[in-house]
Amino acid sequence: MVFSSFDFLLKFLPLFMAVYCAVPKKYRNATLFAGSLVFYAVGNVRTPLFVLLFFVSIVVNWICGRLIQKYPGQGRKILTAGVVYNLAWLVFFKYSYFLHLLPVKLVLPVGISFYTFQSISYLADVYMQTAKAERNLFNLGCYISMFPQLIAGPIVRYTDINKQLKKRDFTPEIFLEGLKLFSLGLGSKVVLANQIGNLWKDVNDVGFESITTPMAWLGVIACSLQLYFDFWGYSIMAMGLGKMFGFDIPRNFDAPYTAVSMTEFWRRWHMTLGSWFREYVYIPLGGSRKGQKTQIRNLFIVWMLTAVWHGAGWNFILWGFFLFAVIVSEKLWTGRFLNKFKPLGHLYMLLLIPINWLIFSVDSVGQIGIYLARLAGAAPVNAFAQDWNVALATYGKVLIPGLILCTKLPIKLYEKYKDGKGFFALSAAALALSFYCLYMGLNDPFLYFRF
Repeated sequence: MVFSSFDFLLKFLPLFMAVYCAVPKKYRNATLFAGSLVFYAVGNVRTPLFVLLFFVSIVVNWICGRLIQKYPGQGRKILTAGVVYNLAWLVFFKYSYFLHLLPVKLVLPVGISFYTFQSISYLADVYMQTAKAERNLFNLGCYISMFPQLIAGPIVRYTDINKQLKKRDFTPEIFLEGLKLFSLGLGSKVVLANQIGNLWKDVNDVGFESITTPMAWLGVIACSLQLYFDFWGYSIMAMGLGKMFGFDIPRNFDAPYTAVSMTEFWRRWHMTLGSWFREYVYIPLGGSRKGQKTQIRNLFIVWMLTAVWHGAGWNFILWGFFLFAVIVSEKLWTGRFLNKFKPLGHLYMLLLIPINWLIFSVDSVGQIGIYLARLAGAAPVNAFAQDWNVALATYGKVLIPGLILCTKLPIKLYEKYKDGKGFFALSAAALALSFYCLYMGLNDPFLYFRF
């Protein structure tokens, strides 16, 4: 079950909200926990053991957290055992086939990459005494399983919402604000990401060997915009749903396509993942405090882990190397120049962002090479010379709004007009248009579900 489906919008969400509003406050965390388990079970209806694994993982992390706090002298050992337990399931399901440990590729439990990282961050925070172990199993279960962010983030740290688990505001005004956010996120996914993504799908269907250079650039731009509006839209929906229940889920994006360097881009894209790696990997390894060589080593480790977290494939390894090389070059040489001369920085990122997402999105390293050749001007002999004109005529009506809306403009308009009647009308229009697109069958699964 996904947010952009009639089953969720017309059945699950209204029914759950009715129950959530009806129960006394002291039972709302338990209700959200139970509802999230039902949501997860529906998404794994063909693999019910995944639901059992998920519940057992919550219980194991609850016990580990309590033991770390109760026996601080054994805290490191208990933390290590908890981290190994969480990572073992992730490695088993996600990397066994890639590492040739199993002859077949396993079905990946939905959201395992996200809830694994949330569980690890909880144990680490308890160990570092930045948070107290949660005594109530339902509260911890509510934190880990909360369905607005369960299957594709943002990666919420326990310290982000632990106080809200105990006490939070839940008013009609807050609910309405959340509903408006959810509507805009749904529009971003259904109206923009899905329709722009059709251009990238067309390029893949035709084959990289048969497209012209202008078409190659249009295709990779469409790929970049689809990824952004798909994941940005999901993150906004998660924030909106969280607010509808009284929770402030952290923002995951800050206009990343306006960055002037790849370093800045990754501070603005999937911000909760970047924060997770910074707090639990980069800084514990020494960060930049122990000299340049150690910093470069730590950056290499972080970007390789970021790559394999996203997927088990050689294209992800190549993608991690690419980002590591670019970011290190910015730290050592080009970063100051790019930040000083921002127009050149934007031109630089107009080139790097599409290449970044090309490597990320294409499974075959050989096909990546062919596409890069097309981008560089090596056109095929029998290519249809006007393919890009046809694509512009077909998809220009969504590409142009997409290019405008990936700037800081939506954020500025939201902050200025979010309480006005005009913004309410815009949210209602986005919701209505989304329903129309869903009715017409113009929908695809969220891209980040595969991680």
